[in-house]
Amino acid sequence: MSASPPPLPNALPRHPKAPPIPPWPGVEVLEDEVAWGQRFALQRVRFRYTRFDGAQSPVLTWELWRRGRGVVILPYDPVTDRVALIEQFRLPALAAGLDPVMTECPAGLLETGEDPEVAGARELAEETGLAARAMARIGQFLLMQGGCDEVVHFHCACVDLSAKADDTHGLPGEGEDTRVLVLPAEDAFRMVADNRIENAPGALALLWLQVNRPRLRSEWFHLP
Repeated sequence: MSASPPPLPNALPRHPKAPPIPPWPGVEVLEDEVAWGQRFALQRVRFRYTRFDGAQSPVLTWELWRRGRGVVILPYDPVTDRVALIEQFRLPALAAGLDPVMTECPAGLLETGEDPEVAGARELAEETGLAARAMARIGQFLLMQGGCDEVVHFHCACVDLSAKADDTHGLPGEGEDTRVLVLPAEDAFRMVADNRIENAPGALALLWLQVNRPRLRSEWFHLP
């Protein structure tokens, strides 16, 4: 297996979020270039790999969207048994023919080397105005394995929603405009069951809470 070759002569300078493809048994990288390098990077890779039957695959050319790591936070109040979701405009949803105002969880990207819980607490405050009293790890997931490397860390945050009203938040400097939606947990679970939440992170987080809610209520109910 050969090492990753240098970029093609006309390729853009290496983007910090688009390092060369790491070596892996049976994978041969023939060309690896950054085709687009702005806030995120689009990497074009020609490669072949060893199939399950031991034969070599044909040479494949894939475009790989490099986004790095992200975090998703589901705010849950164990006392009132309510969750706080957000609504915001999403251009990709509009392009896909869906309602562009998505109901989802607070989320964001991690800085290099940043702890997911620290990033999650920051995004929670920016997008909902809430403070996390405790965090429960849900897991880490690759959301679009067919074309993007973004690994997202999911957490559930213990919050106080006793006096929380629906309001708006977001960083003006980043063009954010998020509207908070506070609702009973059972209502949120019904939204998932009825396919009224059409994004995978929100649905996944709520399904996890539906299973783990009794345990969280027991562990978090008397937190100061």
